[in-house]
Order: sequence, then structure tokens, then C-alpha cells
Amino acid sequence: MRRARRTVTATLTLAVASTMLTGCFEEPSPHDAVRDFLVGWQSGDYGLAAGRADGDLATVRKALADAKLELDAASFRFRITSVTMTGEESKAGFHAEVDLGENNPLWEYDGVLPLHLVDGVWKVRWSPSVLHPQLKEGQRFAVDTDPTPRQPVLDRSGDSLQTDTVLYVAGVYPARLGGKAEEVVAQLSEATGYAQDRLLSRIRSSPPDKFVQLVTFGRSRYQSMQPKLDAIAGIEIEPQDQPVNPDAPRQIVGTVSALTPESEQKLGGPQRAGDSVGKSGLQQAYQEYLTGSTQTKVITLDLKTGEQVALLKEWPGRRNLSVKTTIDRTVQAAAERAVSLTDTSALVAVDRNTGEIRAVGTKNLHQEKQALAGKFPAGTAFSIVAADALLKSGVSPKQRLACPQERTVGGATFANSGGSAGTTQSATFREHFAKGCVTALASLARRVTADDLAKSAKAYGIGQPWRLPLKSFSGTLPELTGDADKAKAIAGQNVEVSPLSMALVAAAVASGTWHPPVLVTEPKSPDPAAEVVPTAQPAPVPVDPKVRSALTAMMRSGAVGTPAQAGKGKVYGVTATAGDEHTWFVGWQGDVAIAVLAKNHDAGAVAGSFFAALRSS
Repeated sequence: MRRARRTVTATLTLAVASTMLTGCFEEPSPHDAVRDFLVGWQSGDYGLAAGRADGDLATVRKALADAKLELDAASFRFRITSVTMTGEESKAGFHAEVDLGENNPLWEYDGVLPLHLVDGVWKVRWSPSVLHPQLKEGQRFAVDTDPTPRQPVLDRSGDSLQTDTVLYVAGVYPARLGGKAEEVVAQLSEATGYAQDRLLSRIRSSPPDKFVQLVTFGRSRYQSMQPKLDAIAGIEIEPQDQPVNPDAPRQIVGTVSALTPESEQKLGGPQRAGDSVGKSGLQQAYQEYLTGSTQTKVITLDLKTGEQVALLKEWPGRRNLSVKTTIDRTVQAAAERAVSLTDTSALVAVDRNTGEIRAVGTKNLHQEKQALAGKFPAGTAFSIVAADALLKSGVSPKQRLACPQERTVGGATFANSGGSAGTTQSATFREHFAKGCVTALASLARRVTADDLAKSAKAYGIGQPWRLPLKSFSGTLPELTGDADKAKAIAGQNVEVSPLSMALVAAAVASGTWHPPVLVTEPKSPDPAAEVVPTAQPAPVPVDPKVRSALTAMMRSGAVGTPAQAGKGKVYGVTATAGDEHTWFVGWQGDVAIAVLAKNHDAGAVAGSFFAALRSS
């Protein structure tokens, strides 16, 4: 894509340059010869250029065409810088811009065209130095590239979150092809779908004794392609170990594939055949950081020996970087173990003091699309946020409330289900919060304003513009227009959240400050090619100390006697219902805050398994 854009620009520049040069100069000065030679070279009309040189027409045409191939150039552009004339001799200076493609910078240099009169007509005095001052007879251009290997995605300790897998690189040594490069490329192009001209130009622009990577295959595709590749004389296969097989959390780390003809056209970045391409997760989100770019040198070679003669220009390429995440392998292993006991569930664990994501475990749910970015009914798990508003409005944890099986608030009917089956017997707000009594919680709608509920939701990050490098969802609280809407919000019936957003709510109560989530700590800036570009994160929000003290006690009551409290150490949290099939557990133990969403399974039991696994590790 980058190559195509530059080519169009060069074509437009050519039209301007041709008009400018034609308008400025007329015969019998040397200017027409300079103009025709450079315009012909730039536009690929090598016959026009050769006609203005004193060398053999076929030789000059071939030299100009070969220069483009040897440089694998997308375009040439020229600007005349000076013209001097002394009798029948002249000299024209020009500035060249050569687009080497592959997202490399323009190669710029200054050249000289010596001219003299031949039978009254100005001609460029032909020699290879016309193409570049340092190019001599018996030499050619070449582009020597050195691609850097893909860097890994790391956990918080700096260890790779991938294991090695073998990729198979098909390529050639140009010197071994014996003049059959076009035949080899035609067969490879037919077998793989890569553009024939691109493959050929890579071979012709490379040093003859250097392995030229042309196409990379994963194991399965290589096995299916092997008979065709083996039948192409001159193609050699180099297996390469690359750390691209993702460890847990696999969907967060993401997958990598070999570059395909389709992805090569789509990316338009620094990738060359032989590179790997992130297809999902952080591998895709940080593709340009992980792959970096290719070190490139423009050199001249001796045609007989193939040895380098001169270095004309060098670009080191952008340094590629590892991506360091906040994932903790120990916490991740505990999450994987806990969700494995269910049919469908998600568990997100964060550090209570920083909001850093320590683990994302799922069973039959997508780690990015559903654990981080899923939109699920909050159910009575949202009572944590609602309790913040209610406590600030003066509702005491000791206030006694009835918990009938059904109750109508503002015209909306609420009913208890499961473990929160109602009773007319009075109990405290703290007790009803712990058991998730929907009717008792809904009855408090008149004790709080819609604005109070919205402010508490915002303070706990619900609906706020925090973002991750991957897809994420912070939650939504609709506009509340009456007691019915407020009651539904307190019961979480009109609120949508993700497991990540609820884990952050638990962390806020546990630490006393809400923090936006963090998944990647290095590099600091987002990948320029990422589909999801994080915006500036909201500032941390402190929780009112008195409210936090009350909420902590309420959430301790919510965990006592439940499967979440299955071992040593204090667990804090609430087990909540969200519809007929889903349950939540939102809480913490120690420095790890979690949210669990489970289908047809007790989310508290998943939390208990997680905390037990974490303790035993």
C-alpha cells in the first residue's frame, strides 16, 4: 500500500517536472537532452532516455531497467540542480529520490550527467557512473536486508508468554539459480499466490550469496505444500524456531501466522515475505512494535565475485520491542484451574492496588470479546455500587427491611429467586446485601436520587472512557427517570457490565481507590497501526473512607458461609444472580480482586477454587 501511494505521487511529479523542463529549455542547449534522459529514466521510457545517450541503445536501456530491478525500486524521481556548459562539453547536476518500497525511507543522492555534442546533438556521455557516482564498470546495485526476528509478549516478570514453534521459510540463494530465477519464481508464484514480479525483484535486488526469504509457512500449510515446493529446483527450505505459540491467556496474547499474499497487500508496513503477522490479541495490537523493521543497505557488488564494493546508504530500521504485560503466571494458572471445573465461565483477576490485570481465565467464553469486552446484566452484583450511593445518602447498614417474595416499586415488579428467596421477616440492609435480596434492595430506591446512583457508578468506572489495547467494556448505566428505574439499577436489572469492569469495582473497595485497568506496561505508547488505540486513562478515584469501611464489612458478610470462603484467610465479596442462568461473584482476598461470571454454576464456588489454588501455589 505504501509502495502504491509513492508510485502515484511519482507519476504526478513526473508530469510537473516534464512541463517545467520543457518550458525552461530549448535546443541547441544541453537542457533538452538532460530533460529527456531523466524523464525517460523516471517514467520507465528507457528508449527515450537511451536516445539521449551516446552509448549503445540496448546497453543503456538494459542498464536503466536493471537499476530499477537491482534496487527493487517502486519509483525514481529527479530534480535538476545545475547545468553548466563549456564549448562542446556540459555537465548537469541532479538530485535523485529512489523509493525502495517496503516502508523504507527514500534513498536520496546527488548525481552528475556529463554531456557532449555528437554531430551537433547533445548526448549524455554514457557510463555506469551516470546512474550513481560510485557505480563502476563491472558492478551492479544491490539491496542487502537483515530482518529482525519477532519479539515476544512477556508476563509481568519478563518471561515469554509464548513457546517456540517451527516456521518454514522458502527462499533461494540467487547465485545458485544459474540464470533460472524467472522460471523458479513463476513456479513459486503459481504454487503460493504471491505476485511473481515481487518475488523476482527481491531475488534480483539481493546479494547473490545471501539467502533470500520469499515465503513463510506454518507447519500444516508447509506439509500440504511440500510436494509442490520440492518440485521447484532452486527453492530451499530453512526451518526457523520463532516464539509465536501462545501460552495462557492464549486469546489475550494472540496468535501469529506467516505472511500471506493477502496480508502482505493489506498491511502496507515493514513486513516482507518471511515475516510473521499477528492475527489476534496483543500480537495483532502491537504488530509493528513486535516485528520492528528490516535493516536495509544499498550497496554495489562486483559482478564477477559477488563481493560488496561500496556501501552507498544504510538504514538501521526501527528497533522492535517486546510487549510487557501485567499477567502473572501464578494467578493465571489458578484462574485456568478454577474455570476448568465449569461448563461456561469467565474470571478476571486484577491487582487491588493498581488495577493491573493479573489473569483472564475463561471456559467456552472468549477472553477478549467476553471477559474484557462482554456486555452482561450486572444483576445484584451492582448492589456494591448502589450501596455506595445508598450509604452516602444516609442508609445505615443496620436498617431493617422486609424481604418479601415479590414487591412493586414505582410500578415495576421485583421477585426473589434461588438462594435469595424472600420472606416477610425483617433483616438488616447488610444482611439483605449479603444474600442478594432483590425485593429488599429495590425498596430502597426512594432513599437515593438518580444523580447519586450515576455519580457512584462513575466513581467506580462504570461507563467511563477507560480503554485497553484490546477491546474492552466499562459498563453502562441508563438514564434513570423514576423510582422504577432506580430500583432496577439497584438490583442491576438495567445495568450492563463486563467481568473486567466488575473486578475493578471489587478492587476499588479492597484498596480504597478505583483505578483504571492496565494490561500493558511497555511500550508506553500505543502501536500506531492498532485497531484499538487507548485514550488517556481516567484518574484514580478514592472511595469515601467511611463508605469503604461499611462496604468492606458488608462484603465480608457476603462471603462468610459461602463456597467462596472455602479455606484459610478472609474472603470478601458478594454472590449475585443475573437472570435465570448466570451468577456473579465479585470480591477479593489479599491483594487480588476478581469477578467471576458463570452459567448454570455457582460463581462463588469458582471463586473459592481460585483462591484455594492461589494459596496452594
